[in-house]
Amino acid sequence: MRTVFEKPDAIALVAEVFRECGYEGASMSTITARTRLSKGSLYHFFPGGKEQMAAEVLAHIDAWFAREIFVPLETADPQTAIAQMWTAVDQYFRSGKRICLIGAFALDETRDRFASPVRTYFERWIKALEGALKRDGIPAGLAKQLAEDAVAGIQGALVLARASADETVFERSLAGLRMRLSSPKR
Repeated sequence: MRTVFEKPDAIALVAEVFRECGYEGASMSTITARTRLSKGSLYHFFPGGKEQMAAEVLAHIDAWFAREIFVPLETADPQTAIAQMWTAVDQYFRSGKRICLIGAFALDETRDRFASPVRTYFERWIKALEGALKRDGIPAGLAKQLAEDAVAGIQGALVLARASADETVFERSLAGLRMRLSSPKR
C-alpha cells in the first residue's frame, strides 16, 4: 500500500478514482486498489466513508475553482480575469483529457445526494463570469446569456471530447468560446 502523509494527497487520489469510475462505480475495494491506500488510511482521513470522500473531493474542487477562477472573475480586471479563466480551464481539464467531476456528479445517481454543492459550483461560475462581463460593459441580459453559454460550452466540449476520444474538440471549442466572449460589445 501507498503512504500518504497529508489529507489533500488522499483527496486528489480519490478524486481521480471518482473521475474514472463515477461515485456509484467506486466501491471501497476499487478506491483502495486504484489509490493504493489501505482501508485504514482511507477511514483515518474519511471516517464518514465514501460519502465523506465525495463531499470533500467536491469541496476541494470548488476551492480550486474559487481561487483560480471565481474570485478573479469577481474582483480582478474583467478582461484579465476572463483571459485567466480560459487558461485555468484548459490547464485544469488538461486540454479536454480530464472530465469535470462536478459535472459528472450532476448527471448520475449522485445528483440528488450532492445537489447543493453541484448547483452552487455552476451558479457561482455563471454569476462570476456574468459579473465580469457586465463590468466590461456588456448589457446585463447579454452578459448572463454569454456566461451561461460559456459554462455550458465548456461542459459540453468536455463530454464531446471524451465521447469522441478527440481532445482537439475541447481545444477548438474553448477557442470559439474565447473568441465569442472577447469580441467587442458582442
